[in-house]
Amino acid sequence: MSNHFEIRKEMLVPASPEKVWHAVATREGQAGWSPDPYATGEDQTIEEEPPVRMTVRTPTEPNGAYHQFDYLIEPGDNGTTLLFIHSGDLGNDWAADFDYAELTSYGWNLYMHTLEQYLTHFSDRSAAFVTGQAPEHANTHEAWVMLERALGLQVDSLSLNVGDLIRLTPEGLPVIGGVVDYVEPGEDFLAVRTDDALYRFHSLERMGMPIAFGHYLYTTNDDVDREAIEDAWNTWLTSVFQNQQG
Repeated sequence: MSNHFEIRKEMLVPASPEKVWHAVATREGQAGWSPDPYATGEDQTIEEEPPVRMTVRTPTEPNGAYHQFDYLIEPGDNGTTLLFIHSGDLGNDWAADFDYAELTSYGWNLYMHTLEQYLTHFSDRSAAFVTGQAPEHANTHEAWVMLERALGLQVDSLSLNVGDLIRLTPEGLPVIGGVVDYVEPGEDFLAVRTDDALYRFHSLERMGMPIAFGHYLYTTNDDVDREAIEDAWNTWLTSVFQNQQG
């Protein structure tokens, strides 16, 4: 049984092909937008033709599973077009209660948008990615409502629109003031752009996983203490849900 899939995303970004290449093909650039910029990728096969094409493929597992990521970069009159293709096979023993291609496509919508935001607002700055998640039992819509309250939101996040001004006040952490830069209709999700960061909070309830965060921090140097920032956010999330069970 084949579980082949293909996800295609095309976007026009206000940057040169060289800047787009740096963003997608280097560790420094990936830290500004990628879902997993610090993965070693030791077993991956990479084919590249700077600055126009890169293909990254994971090894094929015994069950036939593999993933391939293609980046095709084309200069244009008003910017650069990037065609991104995520394809592969989930293996002959794949079984889950959710549609992998559908949910992954939603995810890539976010990351392609984050790439566009990075290239538009922050491409000349150093980037650091910090991520973590809430306790395992924080995997319900009720948990998301608790998160909204703990962030100091005055409205339901589902009612927010791109461009809305927003102020988040997580206790013990810096105040976050900025604008909503992305929404995913019908999903428990919150994305905020500030002068020096892109903040993302998302519920993974549909996959049976807890609430997670992934923040991109942009500076003019390389002195961001990623570990300390991740620890602070994870400690805060644990405190939010420490009295909630199931």
